[in-house]
Amino acid sequence: MIWEFLHKVAAHREEDAAKIEAMYSSIKTYCDKLTKEFDVISYSRKKLLSKLSEYIMMRKQNKQAINLVYICTHNSRRSHFGQIWAKLASDYYGINDVQTYSGGTEATAFNINAINALNRIGFKISALKVNENTEYKVSYDITKETITCFSKVYDHPLNPQTNFAAIMTCSEAEENCPFIPGVDLRIATTYDDPKAFDNTPLQDIKYDERCKQIALETFYVFSLVNKYEKI
Repeated sequence: MIWEFLHKVAAHREEDAAKIEAMYSSIKTYCDKLTKEFDVISYSRKKLLSKLSEYIMMRKQNKQAINLVYICTHNSRRSHFGQIWAKLASDYYGINDVQTYSGGTEATAFNINAINALNRIGFKISALKVNENTEYKVSYDITKETITCFSKVYDHPLNPQTNFAAIMTCSEAEENCPFIPGVDLRIATTYDDPKAFDNTPLQDIKYDERCKQIALETFYVFSLVNKYEKI
């Protein structure tokens, strides 16, 4: 019996090691650092973020799919950061049945400065159907499906219409969307818009800061879910 147990433990370790190697190394390093920086998040912010963790845990307990829709005004910067980091964080912590989406109160395009911020971290991003609102495929792991990103309204047919959490990433969208049909949970985790620094010497720095802030808080959300599952 003990040998069977040890064999299973070794097999799980090999499987975990394979998962780690599958994730692009620069992204894995970035994510590992995030998990050591949760102390910089304020108590009030953690309390707010925990509401999303509780929603995810409740859906898991009931064996229901977890749909997260990140919403900002133009679906061009912060909402895409949220969509991408939430999917990555769910995989990093092994939280299954999580699907992430994004949308806006109007459609524009996935902003090139936001794309470049993700590129600098190590995401592999390729363009499809190049036009004014280009569709992109975002990859962070050779074993995972790519994330499709393009600008759309929050109730676009590709987004869930019922049983989802709406995460409002900008104050303007929060104010202009007094009602979102079909939503289970609406939470306003608003962030400053890096667009304010477009075409300035601080442009890349500010986009990197906002990308990291959203990544850090998203990882904190899923770290709580992970801790709960281990209790």
